[in-house]
Amino acid sequence: MTEDMSPAERYAAARIRAVEEATALRPFRQLYDFDLDPFQIEACQALEAGKGVLVAAPTGSGKTIVGEFAVHLALAQGRKCFYTTPIKALSNQKYNDLVKRYGADKVGLLTGDNSVNGDAPVIVMTTEVLRNMLYAGSQSLANLGYVVMDEVHYLSDRFRGAVWEEVIIHLPDSVTLVSLSATVSNAEEFGDWLDTVRGDTEVIVSEHRPVPLWQHVLAGRRMYDLFEERDAGGAGRREVNPDLVRLARMENQRTVHPKDRYRRGRDNRRDADRERERRQRSRIWTPSRVEVIERLDSEGLLPAITFIFSRAGCEAAVQQCLYAGLRLNDDAGRAEVRALVERRTAVIPDEDLHVLGYFEWLEALERGIAAHHAGMLPAFKEVVEELFVRGLVKAVFATETLALGINMPARSVVLEKLVKWNGEQHADITPGEYTQLTGRAGRRGIDVEGHAVVLWQRAMDPGALAGLAGTRTYPLRSSFKPSYNMAVNLVSQFGRHRSRELLETSFAQFQADRSVVGISRQVQKNEEGLEGYRESMTCHLGDFDEYARLRRDLKDRETELAREGAAQRRAAAAASLEKLKPGDVIHVPSGKYAGLALVLDPGLPAGRSNSHRGFDHHDGPRPLVLTAERQVKRLAQIDFPVPVESLQRMRIPRTFNARSPQSRRDLASALRTKAGHIPPDKHRKKRSPAADDHEIARLRTAIRAHPCHGCEDREDHARWAERYQRLRKDTRQLERRIAGRTNTIARTFDRVYALLSDLGYLHRDEVTDDGRRLARLYGELDLLASECLREGVWEGLKPADLAACASALVYEARAADDALPPKLPSGEAKRALGEMVHIWARLDAKEEEHGISQAEGVGQREPDLGFAWSVHRWASGHGLDEVLREAEMPAGDFVRWCKQVIDVLGQIAEAAPEETTVRRNARRAVDGLLRGVVAYSSVG
Repeated sequence: MTEDMSPAERYAAARIRAVEEATALRPFRQLYDFDLDPFQIEACQALEAGKGVLVAAPTGSGKTIVGEFAVHLALAQGRKCFYTTPIKALSNQKYNDLVKRYGADKVGLLTGDNSVNGDAPVIVMTTEVLRNMLYAGSQSLANLGYVVMDEVHYLSDRFRGAVWEEVIIHLPDSVTLVSLSATVSNAEEFGDWLDTVRGDTEVIVSEHRPVPLWQHVLAGRRMYDLFEERDAGGAGRREVNPDLVRLARMENQRTVHPKDRYRRGRDNRRDADRERERRQRSRIWTPSRVEVIERLDSEGLLPAITFIFSRAGCEAAVQQCLYAGLRLNDDAGRAEVRALVERRTAVIPDEDLHVLGYFEWLEALERGIAAHHAGMLPAFKEVVEELFVRGLVKAVFATETLALGINMPARSVVLEKLVKWNGEQHADITPGEYTQLTGRAGRRGIDVEGHAVVLWQRAMDPGALAGLAGTRTYPLRSSFKPSYNMAVNLVSQFGRHRSRELLETSFAQFQADRSVVGISRQVQKNEEGLEGYRESMTCHLGDFDEYARLRRDLKDRETELAREGAAQRRAAAAASLEKLKPGDVIHVPSGKYAGLALVLDPGLPAGRSNSHRGFDHHDGPRPLVLTAERQVKRLAQIDFPVPVESLQRMRIPRTFNARSPQSRRDLASALRTKAGHIPPDKHRKKRSPAADDHEIARLRTAIRAHPCHGCEDREDHARWAERYQRLRKDTRQLERRIAGRTNTIARTFDRVYALLSDLGYLHRDEVTDDGRRLARLYGELDLLASECLREGVWEGLKPADLAACASALVYEARAADDALPPKLPSGEAKRALGEMVHIWARLDAKEEEHGISQAEGVGQREPDLGFAWSVHRWASGHGLDEVLREAEMPAGDFVRWCKQVIDVLGQIAEAAPEETTVRRNARRAVDGLLRGVVAYSSVG
């Protein structure tokens, strides 16, 4: 080829080759046995040019290559690189990957649970660890050249998202930032912000999947393509498969008009028989889990991940496959699985294997089948991940947590349903969630194509599914809010004024400022509309605006009187609830549990030691009752729109156990026998307050006397006046939004600063001793923990008692409507937990006084005592079988919460004064918890 070049062209080509060979990218590319994609090369070149990068690309596209190039650059330059991830499992996985490439001496791991080789030039860590290092001014930050933020779109997470923004804002200017994100629809906006706060940042967006993804719907025995490719003048066009559209229409007709179809065939028996046979042959059904796996296996589409939005559903799916005799491994595969499992679980004591369900789990693994969810033991999850990557587990049933960054690509992904529980209700999955889940399909370097399979469900809309599959993914929205810990750390380093300025540089404020432009345009349009409405409501007889105001005042006064009456009834109802006592027989007037009930616990703040679980600081008592139908439920004030009174009294046996079905059945039977069926109180009609109200009488007189009242077009003018008023109200709301979005973060910081100053944590630009203690406490209940230390609540507690108290700072029950009060340890632990609840109530009132709310993401939620008994038993040395049986909790959840308790105990030990017993006992509590299944290292 060079023979055809002129001397000048050969010289130019040689110069280009020399430049390429001099770059760090060339030797880096040689580390891989595949060519880098254009977006990867572009990002690496930008990094080598000294720019920061934001890479937004689909799951499985290989964006972590860019993060690995940052590691390569750091080592070549003799500098450090921190590789941050959102979850510990992903940190562990990345640590293992980098150790294989660069050796254990050059790579470290810091996750809170584990600290390995912390002085290494390359350290993998969770993002929270880096945030804490920045606030502490850690010496490890010296010579830091690069920070990789993997899965940076986590900053949208409403619970943990602020950590990512804190790190981005506080990293030294000398550090080059590598941000790796899933494909988001506003990557350019996020890149603009990074450019503002970090300097020159290149935004590289790729929507190309290296492995094409095919979308299918599995209905009955047939797998349909979701899209039909059509060629329109040379331009490829995708439309919803018309066969699926017809299928949906046919099912809808069969569902809605079965009698009509029957009548059409009843006059001809032979035609009816033929129609039944035809319907049977074309019958649509949702295939069973076993049928789905067998179908995928027959078509060579395994390994597959089936997403089931329920832990119990995942476990049930595995059992269904076992009962059906499904086997996906041959004898050699089974032997390989058993050898790996026994090697990886050798540290687990034999006596714990049964309670952990080890043998059932192993049998499924040997057959190539497994579940994967947060309730599993971490060691079990890691084994599943390793076997899946090795191709020895071919069918995994997983919750959506698997999609959060874990490297488990499959050939196929199956979605059973397009609805999931979001913590409050069953809601349709979003396009972003759909993309994240189906993005697991297609293994780079292994599969030619990936397959996403959605199971047919009744009333499925193929068009809506196509919209999910074809929509560019979710926008990135900041969840940043200044916390108490953040405030004292900022003031400590920068003072109050500079702290406000730093917070104003957050992505949250950046987005708020940009949104103001669109709102301002809407205000201008509204003002033009108001002018037109004003003309249309003009009346020749008088000032119609004045007349309309009188009518509005009358309506407002009538509404106000109705509201006052309702408020009086609510107050009377609340007062009646406060008089209830255990053993009172009442009639619940409304709600799901209306009818006869026995009060077990009145739910008052001064009731039983654990009754705070039934008392809402704002909504009054929440009595725990046994209904006549044997249900134990915690009721709310909404169930009592009218006052309630004790109809009779009953003795509650000492042996009564609310968790025992037999115990509930016996007491409910006694309740029905004693009280019978008591009808609810009948409400007596009362004279309307409006009839005697002087203001209403005055307004009615003024309306009748107004000149516009006699206008023939009065009601027509009134309709225009109502439109005018509604638009004016909307416009004022928009104007308030504009005012509210200016300096929003700084105003929240001002309220936090005022509260902390009031409590003595801050004094002008100074952080007090109490404030320095708070600076070492991270978490949702940081201020509560600090107040407990300051007031000596935990002084003198034994290690197990202290562990129980620490659990209340981190634990949150999964079932938000769990009515049963938690079982608590006795003695000093019980006293301390009660004091913690009282301190929280005081802080809650203080926050309300300063205008701080949990809705803003700043306030302190109520401590949850639901894990106190379990962690106390474990820290006291009780066996795993006993603790898990009493806790009624999966082993994985138990381990995860124990590790979070260990983490907060470590913070308490650091923050507690040296002269107290708390520091020593916190460390002893950690030792007591860090045993057995909790102690098994997750680094392999």
